Amino acid sequence: MANLEDVKNVQPLANFDWDEFENGGKVEQSKEEQEKAYDETLNKIQEHQVVEGTVISIDKKEVVVNIGYKSDGIIPAAEFRYNPDLKVGDKVEVYVESQEDKKGQLVLSHKKARLQKSWEEINSALENDEVIQGYIKSRTKGGMIVDVFGIEAFLPGSQIDVHPIRDYDVFVGKTMEFKVVKINQEFRNVVVSHKALIEAELEAQRKEIISHLEKGQILEGTVKNITSYGVFVDLGGVDGLVHITDLSWGRVSDPHEVVQLDQKIKVVILDFDEEKKRIALGMKQLTPHPWDSLDPNLKVGDHVHGKVVVMADYGAFVEIQPGVEGLIHVSEMSWSQHLRSANEFLKVGDEVEAVILSLDREERKMSLGLKQLKEDPWKTIEVKYPVGSKHTAKVRNFTNFGIFVELEEGVDGLIHISDLSWTKKIKHPSEFTKVGADIDVVVLEIDKENRRLSLGHKQLEENPWDKYEKIYTPGSIHEGKITESMDKGAVIALDEGGEGFATPKHLVKQDGTQAQLGEHLPFMVIEFVKDTRRIILSHSRTFEDVKDDYKPRHEHKSHKNDTPKIENVQAGTSLGDLDVLAKLKADMEKGEK
Repeated sequence: MANLEDVKNVQPLANFDWDEFENGGKVEQSKEEQEKAYDETLNKIQEHQVVEGTVISIDKKEVVVNIGYKSDGIIPAAEFRYNPDLKVGDKVEVYVESQEDKKGQLVLSHKKARLQKSWEEINSALENDEVIQGYIKSRTKGGMIVDVFGIEAFLPGSQIDVHPIRDYDVFVGKTMEFKVVKINQEFRNVVVSHKALIEAELEAQRKEIISHLEKGQILEGTVKNITSYGVFVDLGGVDGLVHITDLSWGRVSDPHEVVQLDQKIKVVILDFDEEKKRIALGMKQLTPHPWDSLDPNLKVGDHVHGKVVVMADYGAFVEIQPGVEGLIHVSEMSWSQHLRSANEFLKVGDEVEAVILSLDREERKMSLGLKQLKEDPWKTIEVKYPVGSKHTAKVRNFTNFGIFVELEEGVDGLIHISDLSWTKKIKHPSEFTKVGADIDVVVLEIDKENRRLSLGHKQLEENPWDKYEKIYTPGSIHEGKITESMDKGAVIALDEGGEGFATPKHLVKQDGTQAQLGEHLPFMVIEFVKDTRRIILSHSRTFEDVKDDYKPRHEHKSHKNDTPKIENVQAGTSLGDLDVLAKLKADMEKGEK
């Protein structure tokens, strides 16, 4: 319909001949002027705006709406499906998409009008903090989809209620009140909250409740939520948390072991923060501490039974009774001096017997021991491992100076590198054996105070140097093989079993060349020291001319007894520099004169 105010402003044509028009004469007016005058009598319609129209006809497919324009608009009947009571003459809001399509038809949309109006209402609700109604259509990831004024809005799971929701499906199909909390204008996303409606109401209630709380106060509440770290309890409008450690005096791995959802429980207020609105609750504090009911006759040295509840590298915690635990340190698990991880001895769930080592009822601490169930092997070490006794030990580890071995658990000993072999010069124990191998030993010395045994391996055999002393006399010649060569000389393995050393000058062969590694040659003993197990050898001495090539100039039979005799001069003691021979020769020449 034409707006009355617009009609009032319409002015007659200045050159219109009314007399001619009244007498039936022809009035000259252009088509353009007629259209202009016609248009000005109608509403000024603009595209992309919402206007009110009147339903002038309805059928199964279309609804015709008049908005006072030169043509009517046709809208699909599906857009009015939500309103089955629609009838001719009803006023409806429509969105002007286009004044004319290709056919010159006015294009309207009722759906877009609703959406635009809804969007305006939603924005207004956010600006004015208004409460709106919405229909929960379905569940989605993380929350629910809500129909608000025909627009789909998102309701996060955390915004449904002040309490955590266990079953989202019960809310589908419900009409609830909401507050608009966030709008993304670019993507036209809307976030609503039901929780925000009740928080304000609860806030006043919460303040009232908290103002009357006192530490130590005992209250009854309902379990509303169970988490891995504790239990949330509804105290009648305000929630408190019972931490998992405050559920029971004993260790609790899962709160479900102690309480169930919707269970009525009694709790004591441990602490609360009015500003942060946090309330710490306890359950175990309502029962006596287990240490208070511990057997008063229990003392150090007594045996107790328990269950391993916690493992650590340094030890195991054993529960003697609910809420009473003792620590078995790894050092108290075995008499062995080699500290290992406690996990090598025990695991969670093991039932064990232990000895009380210390008991402090005031501090509520107890230390336990396992090894004390067995006799300390060092108590009677002299009986089982007397000096001179032979045993088989297990190689545990090496050092530069020897081998640490274990004869039994808790009994360790050291084989010094010098006690490994009578004859071989061992640079590192790894040349002789390996970790984990068995080795035969002889007990040489007992250090009971430091819990150490001095052991030997070579002592299992006779000292070959007693035999070598008779074989490797200075001046004697023996066959040997060069087994090791170095700048300072070479190591020679002698055929009789001994091992000697020759300097480079004593490795010169008769042809003037140097003896090489692997060669098998004769060697003369030039020095033998039993105490230091040293044999000095020379190959060059075996071919050098050391015979006396002199003869007396005159033989005097009468004085033959006065002539110094050379008997059994050992090359090893005199032939190095020939000083002895030179002296003997000089003495003999002097006698002849």
